Amino acid sequence: MADSTVADFDQRLGRAALEKRAAQGAAALTTLGAGPDVPVAVIMRNDLTQLEVMRAAARAGTVIVALNWHAAADEVAAICDDSGARFVIIHNDLIAPLRPALKDRVIIAVTPGPALCKAYEIDDAEAAVGGEAKDWRTLVDAQPPQTDREMMRPLMRYTSGSTGMPKGVRRAPTGPRKDFEEVLRRVGKEMMRFEPGSRYFTAAPIYHSAPSTLTSAALVSEGVSTIIAPKFEPETFLATIEAEKITHIYLVPTMMSRMLKLPEDVKARYDLSSVQFCVSTGSPWPHDLKVAMIDWWGPVFWESYGATEIGFMTMVSSAEALAKPGTAGRMQMGGTVMILGAEGNELPPGQVGEIHARMDVFGGFDYSNDPESRAAAEKHGHFSVGDLGWLDEDGFLFITDRKKDMIISGGANIFPAEVEAVLMRAPFIRDVAVFGAPHPEFGEQVVAAVEPFEDWTPDADEVMEFLEGRLARFKQPRIIDFHDALPREDSGKIFKPRLRAPYWEGSGRKI
Repeated sequence: MADSTVADFDQRLGRAALEKRAAQGAAALTTLGAGPDVPVAVIMRNDLTQLEVMRAAARAGTVIVALNWHAAADEVAAICDDSGARFVIIHNDLIAPLRPALKDRVIIAVTPGPALCKAYEIDDAEAAVGGEAKDWRTLVDAQPPQTDREMMRPLMRYTSGSTGMPKGVRRAPTGPRKDFEEVLRRVGKEMMRFEPGSRYFTAAPIYHSAPSTLTSAALVSEGVSTIIAPKFEPETFLATIEAEKITHIYLVPTMMSRMLKLPEDVKARYDLSSVQFCVSTGSPWPHDLKVAMIDWWGPVFWESYGATEIGFMTMVSSAEALAKPGTAGRMQMGGTVMILGAEGNELPPGQVGEIHARMDVFGGFDYSNDPESRAAAEKHGHFSVGDLGWLDEDGFLFITDRKKDMIISGGANIFPAEVEAVLMRAPFIRDVAVFGAPHPEFGEQVVAAVEPFEDWTPDADEVMEFLEGRLARFKQPRIIDFHDALPREDSGKIFKPRLRAPYWEGSGRKI
């Protein structure tokens, strides 16, 4: 570990130095009153201090509630209330737009560094700590390192909810000490193939489940160096691979698509020969895009299929993906999968049914304040991930459709019920259906099919104006279609498949 480092685009620390800062941060969190039963919400972009906060919380045994920094104030307030988060660690410039959600909570501000300010055009006034916020660096500097390390708890994340708000997923760690670091080391060894000397790099937002888990695995794996970018920029990403001699990478299909669009002379400019392993998960990866990346970088790519509740489930190598186009791979790390029919019966290979899986390595889970949903999702000791698929004779999983309506755009999960709930508050909308449609760069895009009241002249700009400030921009629809009457089933429920189908015709895929 002595030779491994952790870096962003501003600074580089030895792993031992980061852990010392984390031990001081753990002492600061403990002194403030955070702990296993008092979660801490974290609203940050990618930088080294974010990793310091993650490691501090791990050492203090504090559960982090990871929030997307694009979230609107109402969303942040609802998640903090549901999770019980009394503390919010947040980049300074994000405080003002979220202030209504932060009242009655302890705000701990983090000053964004120069690279982050440049990437997001944050000026000096926005970056400065002020008002009632406590300063993270001042709190940490004032504390001696905490010598006793608590057991690490998994991050708490929010996923699809049928009532319009996401459900909080609380994970239960496993292992002799029930310490999630043991799980992360196993992920690093068995999934990521880390070894001493590996150099891991990502530009994906670390508030997302996959990049945070894989980055955390790098941070606890012996001898692995970690580099994170403030945001993804195609040529900078390639330049960093060459300059840092990167061996292991996490990225999503959107990033690959953007790199492939670079001019040929730019793509040829950088030496990528150090890359040994590149994994993608969290977003549909079209086969033609996969083939193009393998042709460019070589057979270094792996794809994983997973869910917030269960964790990473399958892995498929470049060779397997080319031999079995469309497969999501086989179960890994001792996981098991069942394909169940409508009556809950297990189906034989080749038959399409609902995918249920179990990954004991990641432990069990509960939905925050929603035990009924948790109980309803489990059959035969396996959890429904909301997708339909089938297994071939060799145990390779193929996903045919998404039973749940969740949209995955640019690697971000977007829940139609949440978007619909906000749109239905508009005084000119009678009813609405939200669903995903193909997008060449982001995988999917949000479509809103709107049935307006008769006395309103349909105006897409007015719909978007209504959403501003009420819904994060990445969740807002890119396409708004107006209908005199939305198609309905006999029960009166909107017939979404009929609205969705025309967008997917000719795409060669359904998710």
